[in-house]
Amino acid sequence: MVQSWVMDSANNDQRLEHKTNPPQYVSLKDLYTKTGVEYFKIDANNYAEDSTLTDLRTQRGYSYEDEITCSEKCLPDYVNKLKSFFTEHLHTDEEIRLVLDGSGYFDVRDSEENWIRIYVEKGDLIIIPAGIYHRFTLDINNYIKAKRYFIGEPVWLPYNRPADSMECRKEYLKHQETNFTTLHKV
Repeated sequence: MVQSWVMDSANNDQRLEHKTNPPQYVSLKDLYTKTGVEYFKIDANNYAEDSTLTDLRTQRGYSYEDEITCSEKCLPDYVNKLKSFFTEHLHTDEEIRLVLDGSGYFDVRDSEENWIRIYVEKGDLIIIPAGIYHRFTLDINNYIKAKRYFIGEPVWLPYNRPADSMECRKEYLKHQETNFTTLHKV
């Protein structure tokens, strides 16, 4: 099961856990009601046949997919790519990631501007809603392989903070006010 927690404010290596002392864990329910982030467990060894993933793809209209491997060996311009992934940004579409191998962290902002760190590993699928400020980093293992899903053609544009005037951000904040009861959930 995925773990998430409120991050500390230390500025050392982004690949470390950054748990507060004592740790402030965030339940899956609270992760959803505070941020709109959804979590699903998928059979990563047989993801093409996994019924949860099949249902999600059908219900949400995910028609395009690709695969990314983030490691020093596989990712061109590795250092700069990791810096860009870790820059706080948002997207106009959902960000859907299924971890096929390895591990890493997605960080998302809650309504109080705290960073919530989500540890993902093989079999974890998360859906980060459009309009939420977030970022990604590898953990100390420096390796993750993931499937990315999109509705139609992929949209790769990150909008770095501040992007509060964007329509997707305004819509996200409306959903956040209602604890995401107005956002679709499978």
